[in-house]
Amino acid sequence: MCGIVGIASSIPLSQREWLKHGSDAITHRGPDDEGEWWSTDGRVGLAHRRLAILDLSPAGHQPMLDRSSDLSIVFNGEIYNFRDVRKELIAKGHDFHSGSDTEVVLAAYREWGTKCLTHFNGMFAFAIYDAVRQTLFLARDRAGEKPLFYYHYNGELRFASELKALLADPDLPRQIDSDALDCYLSMGYIPGALCILKGYNKLPAAHALSFDLASGKASVWRYWQVPELSDDSASADETSLLDELESLLDDAVRLQMVADVPVGILLSGGVDSSLVTAMAVRHSSKVRTFSIGFSGHGELDETPHARLIARHFGTDHTELTAEPATAELMMALAQQFDEPMADSSMFPTWLVSHLVRQHCTVALGGDGGDELFGGYGHYSRLLVQQRTLSRVPKVLRHGFAQLAESVLPVGVKGRNFLQNLDVDLKCGLSNNSSLFDRTTRKKLLRAFSSHSLAAESTRRARVTAHEDLLQRATRFDFQDYLAEDILVKVDRASMLNSLEVRAPLLDYRLIEFAFGKVPSRLKATETEKKILLKRLTSKLLPPEFDRKRKQGFSIPMASWLKAGPFRELFWDTLTSADCMFDAVTVRGLLDGQDKGRSNGERLFALTQFELWRKTYGASL
Repeated sequence: MCGIVGIASSIPLSQREWLKHGSDAITHRGPDDEGEWWSTDGRVGLAHRRLAILDLSPAGHQPMLDRSSDLSIVFNGEIYNFRDVRKELIAKGHDFHSGSDTEVVLAAYREWGTKCLTHFNGMFAFAIYDAVRQTLFLARDRAGEKPLFYYHYNGELRFASELKALLADPDLPRQIDSDALDCYLSMGYIPGALCILKGYNKLPAAHALSFDLASGKASVWRYWQVPELSDDSASADETSLLDELESLLDDAVRLQMVADVPVGILLSGGVDSSLVTAMAVRHSSKVRTFSIGFSGHGELDETPHARLIARHFGTDHTELTAEPATAELMMALAQQFDEPMADSSMFPTWLVSHLVRQHCTVALGGDGGDELFGGYGHYSRLLVQQRTLSRVPKVLRHGFAQLAESVLPVGVKGRNFLQNLDVDLKCGLSNNSSLFDRTTRKKLLRAFSSHSLAAESTRRARVTAHEDLLQRATRFDFQDYLAEDILVKVDRASMLNSLEVRAPLLDYRLIEFAFGKVPSRLKATETEKKILLKRLTSKLLPPEFDRKRKQGFSIPMASWLKAGPFRELFWDTLTSADCMFDAVTVRGLLDGQDKGRSNGERLFALTQFELWRKTYGASL
């Protein structure tokens, strides 16, 4: 796990200072080593910050060149099957001089070119400069665990693990992208290739980019797709599916436990992390697990559930107590998260990472289980909604939805439900994650007449066409919510603490299994969630394990906003004279919160945006 920065140009570059400044901006991603390399013609520069995980010796230093010096690489992430790929490459005549997976990636590119991506099982973002072909090749892993931003302008391509590295150059523009802002205010995150700043992009998950130095042009393509559900999945045998699930998860955990530094497991006592623990003890005689309790908030305490699992499997278990989050931490996270994010669970995620990093450098978590196997509560609600909406005429549903949006104040209980009556669930999805509807977004930005309302059309375009509602919902959450919210949150919060977090459930073989073979009836129904995965817990976990518990990371937002430093920060930020949002609309949201309406997450979203905007000096 590391940080990468680079630049390539169709002409030689006379100014090289930015590369070092960009690398310094992401020191937290790699405190163990740093490196910088320039091509002899001065057109390509690569920089790297290393968090040493595999081959801790100087042989793992980056940027790394192959023996011919024709290929140069900077790599962030882990290739879990690198030993198998290495054996295959040795059989083809390649030799190796380190124990790192980075050298394997470089040799794989020499052997297979851009098709090397199909050989990798891992989480990664990397760039390879090919001096013979005069190209720069960038790629990102299938699920989007590792980030990659880029800026392409006037025959020049810059890229970095974090946006702040690009912005280390004060001469680059910082204009807010109107479409991205609208998506943020609606969804709470910014999807796909969009970036909050105009002219910048994220390389989407499962995509690659090739930059041609001769022409200065870049092309982007998708190299992997989530598979279609097989035709025979409806009649699939549950026992066979359970056996395959167990085998795949077992091997994923085995691969991801490989490291030359201490490895732990983030054990919440929920289904996903408990199953990861069950597999880990098969491959190590000493497994370290960590659970977190939050000081002053007993309802967030996971330690009793985690303790049960740790005791059952005999792990070396540590219970840690996180101190309460502070307003100062909120401001620090606004700086760390390159784009504004409305997910308040960034607080406990950072606190967990901070504590666990004191004991180990790598931690395995349970991310991905909900999206792959139907674990979210809104899947059951969508199925109920699908059944009940068919009984109400569309014209009547549309009328109720329009009335709710125009008459009911934001945050009033039932408003979102009424608004979602207008959705056609035969081809789309109700906007369960909506922060602000179109009307409220217009009001918030009424001073900016050029602001576009792009969120609804962007979201519709990203919903996979599938006749099965649950398939549409889980696929959307996998490619959008997981990739652009959950994984971003985990990456930034963990890397700020120089901790590598791995997700065995996001092994691409498990992803293909979940979407290609598991029928919807074994994912969720109107009354059950995560059905197949919970069947596996019955086989592997103790009888007293609570299979119905669903507790994600959360914070006591309502109590935060009643009094104290968080209330002061929110109110001061949103009522300041230079706040970008409409003062009357914001005041209505603040007053509504005091009157008991559920505006906490909305106010958090606006506050995070303002803190981010002022940090980076961005304007609309």
